[in-house]
Amino acid sequence: MASELISRIEAHKHELSKGQRKLTAYITEHYDKAAFMTAAKLGETVGVSESTVVRFADKLGYDGYHKMQKALHEMIRTKLTSVQRIEVTNDRIGSTDVLEAVMAADAERIRSTLGEIDREAFNTAVDKLVSAKHIYIIGVRSAASLASFLGFYFNSIFANVTLISTATLSEMFEQLLRIGEGDVALGISFPRYSARTVSALRFAKDRGAHVIGITDSAFSPIAETSTTTLIARSDMASFVDSLCAPLSLINALIVAIGMRKSDEISQTFEQLERIWDEYNVYQKTQQ
Repeated sequence: MASELISRIEAHKHELSKGQRKLTAYITEHYDKAAFMTAAKLGETVGVSESTVVRFADKLGYDGYHKMQKALHEMIRTKLTSVQRIEVTNDRIGSTDVLEAVMAADAERIRSTLGEIDREAFNTAVDKLVSAKHIYIIGVRSAASLASFLGFYFNSIFANVTLISTATLSEMFEQLLRIGEGDVALGISFPRYSARTVSALRFAKDRGAHVIGITDSAFSPIAETSTTTLIARSDMASFVDSLCAPLSLINALIVAIGMRKSDEISQTFEQLERIWDEYNVYQKTQQ
């Protein structure tokens, strides 16, 4: 899948000036470095003026250089190997306070997600989940923790939830065998996107299920496959993925559904509290 930035460059390549073509060549070859340069630094590195860099971003349809820089970050998340991620992160953080740098970046991703989330899509997702005949949750690799968290709470809310947890694509299809109209498949994947999750969601969609995708971009293969897409900002924190914003989005989804089914959930948890107390599920603490 071509990135958004590369697609825009291809669409405008015959309209670019000599300086802008030099920028294109450098960005295509060294996007991992360009993503963290200011407009002035990128211009200096390529041998053009800062204003040429700004006009280049404008020519590609971006609202300022910072918007083009975000598109470069998208390229990094989807294309870099784990070893390259470590190298880029070491350059970004350097000798600064790692704890502060990582947590501050996570807080910014949550703020960005809140500002950009499609409220209508969120409400549609809640409606579809509440009315679903059966809910299938799909998330593998780093997204497996998010899928497991969602499945844990959904199993307390609904009686019709299947958490797809398997190591092979064939087993995944076997667990999705009965999916069809009236069902919901909720898939979670962030760069680098899981081919298994994409294939499973396509299968669910072909069978008539409503597909909800939780991912990082409208250009991701998850979004392309989904009927309803919820976008949460993620980024790499070295070789690991930062999934704080997706987890916060999932929390909001659980709470919104819980409020819609509050009476039913209250009865369920009253029963669970008695069971937990009877079988000493939780460690009692001294008052």
